[in-house]
Amino acid sequence: MSQIFNRSANTLANLSIVAALALASGAIGLLIIFGRSSYVTRADEFIAQPLQFSHAHHVGDDGIDCRYCHTSVETSSFAGIPPTQTCMNCHSQLWTSSPILEPVRASLREDRSLHWTRVHDLPDFVYFNHSIHVKKGVGCETCHGRVDEMPLMYQKNSLQMEWCIECHRAPEQFVRPRAEIFTMGYRPPVAQAVLGPELVREYAIQSLTTCSTCHR
Repeated sequence: MSQIFNRSANTLANLSIVAALALASGAIGLLIIFGRSSYVTRADEFIAQPLQFSHAHHVGDDGIDCRYCHTSVETSSFAGIPPTQTCMNCHSQLWTSSPILEPVRASLREDRSLHWTRVHDLPDFVYFNHSIHVKKGVGCETCHGRVDEMPLMYQKNSLQMEWCIECHRAPEQFVRPRAEIFTMGYRPPVAQAVLGPELVREYAIQSLTTCSTCHR
């Protein structure tokens, strides 16, 4: 019986298999890259708010402590959104007729809350507690970035599970003294490789990576 296919068909078949595998691998790789992109995570994206509140001005220029506005960050799972009265503690005396602050004044006059849009918005299936992270020495800057340099607030990190797990697996690389939790631009007084393990022991920090830690 005569040969139906030319011998070169074997080479073409092998090449087509390799090309199909490469195409599939490339497609999977692109999906992984896309899943980590800022388009999906919304990292580095400015979020529209009722008014242009500048952390760079209030924190960086005026030196207002995080806890002045986010009053429950040390005691609650939620950091807390400041009520209008907190803003008016200062702005009843400063910039009292500034057009940019009219939404704040209107909020006070009409006794209605400003509807801030949440920037760091975790999925509903993720449990996160601010107070325990503060207690264990995780600084605001570690998760939220240099808010004292943000004219408009944005999400600095991806907030994806792999980002959280990086800290949970090796907390000694990230923790700082409790007295420095709210310090922006913090630099450890000694090498983090020395200080970190000491704080892990002092604060009884566990390397918690079980699913039930965050998914309850």
